[in-house]
Amino acid sequence: MDKYKKLASNTIIFAIGTFSSKALSFLLMPFVPRMMTTADYGSADLIQQTVNVLIPIVTLQVNSAALRFSLDKAVDKRDVFTTGVRTTLAGFCVFLLFAYPISLIQINDFHLGDYILLILVFVLVSGFRQLCQQFVRGSRYVKIYAIDGIIATLTTLLFTLVFLAVFKWGITGYILAIVASDACSVLFLTLTVKLYKYLKPRGLKKGVASQMLKYCVPLIPTVILWWIINVSDRYMITYFIGSSANGLYTAASKIPNFVILFSQIFIDAWQLSAVDEYDSDSVAEFFTKVFRVYSGGVFAIASALILFCQFFTKLLVADSYYESWRFVPILIIATTCSCLVNFLASVYMAEKKSTMSLLTAMSGTMTNIVLNLILIPSIGANGAAIATVCAFLVVFATRSANIKKYIRINYNLPMLLLETVLLVCQSTAMLYTNNFTSSTVILYAIQIIFVCAMLAVNYKPIKELCTLILGKFLKKKSKGEN
Repeated sequence: MDKYKKLASNTIIFAIGTFSSKALSFLLMPFVPRMMTTADYGSADLIQQTVNVLIPIVTLQVNSAALRFSLDKAVDKRDVFTTGVRTTLAGFCVFLLFAYPISLIQINDFHLGDYILLILVFVLVSGFRQLCQQFVRGSRYVKIYAIDGIIATLTTLLFTLVFLAVFKWGITGYILAIVASDACSVLFLTLTVKLYKYLKPRGLKKGVASQMLKYCVPLIPTVILWWIINVSDRYMITYFIGSSANGLYTAASKIPNFVILFSQIFIDAWQLSAVDEYDSDSVAEFFTKVFRVYSGGVFAIASALILFCQFFTKLLVADSYYESWRFVPILIIATTCSCLVNFLASVYMAEKKSTMSLLTAMSGTMTNIVLNLILIPSIGANGAAIATVCAFLVVFATRSANIKKYIRINYNLPMLLLETVLLVCQSTAMLYTNNFTSSTVILYAIQIIFVCAMLAVNYKPIKELCTLILGKFLKKKSKGEN
């Protein structure tokens, strides 16, 4: 199969699963904030984000190694999955020794110790879900991987409605809904793919295990650094301003997930193609063309989302959260930059250069911490959003310079700069116009001009993207009718 058609085919499969699941998850956005106070919502988010940073530490980020090594046809997949299971269990046993010190953490009015048992279960179940997911994807069970996304979101929706609306368990119910859904996901993947057949009670090849650990261990600090860039601002906002302010910021951070939705659909499929085609003679041309199409789509979606950010905020969150829209435009820019950075990570994945992923992420983390400490006390939560934008820009610059030794990607820098300037000007116009004019018509007229300009700039890559994806979809549909 042609490499572009293969990428399109996988993208469609992931799109069906991811879009369906994300669409369902957005149904929770109007519901959850209405069932929780801003302080409780902020606290629940802190628990979730704390677990997100604990999982890679506890599991040694072995799920990433499971994905990468299961893509290698020469490697026995039983060695890969068995190593993943053993590492996850061993890491969790060690984690139990540190449960008490972690329970002593307190940030302002938030006490982590009140939820330590919940956190332990959350880490174990979600750690196994991530391992199973990535192994299934790397083993190219793409349809099952996509179906799992739909089922996981359906169960999350169901459990959330029951635990919050019926039982009224508040923060505990919100977290338990995620844990229960992850448990259902592990069960589904185990039964459909028969993951138990990939377990080797003995005869594990030490060479595979050592290579996997060599690959994934440097990713532990890398994931922590990404967590610092993405989430540490919420802790700092809680410290400097309070849990209520963090609740608003958390609500605002949900809106840019539309950009991540598009990006993640593509990246899930792209990682498979990046590894498969990395040794081909035309790899640089392939990466360049795909990057241009991908970045053009990301910028176009980001621009459209800024145009409708007030509408989506009004639609998806409770009235008490409406002011959170003021953080959305800058957070959308940050999300856009993160999507570009994620594309470059595919080079390190193909090369198995996880250490370089760590070193480049470190530059962004230092930028984020310093700017958070300066900007949050002076200008509030939008200072955290600005710090995140700057952090991702620094990482993109360092990575693009570093990967030249592996592959030459033509980013078309003038075009990237133009797109970035358009997005910054549009965000500024949204915030400025809303403050200094009472005319809604003028506000949206200006925004529409920016969206049209972004679409015009990216006309060619957007056309190529639509032709590739829709052409593949229509071809499948035509065959089905015949």
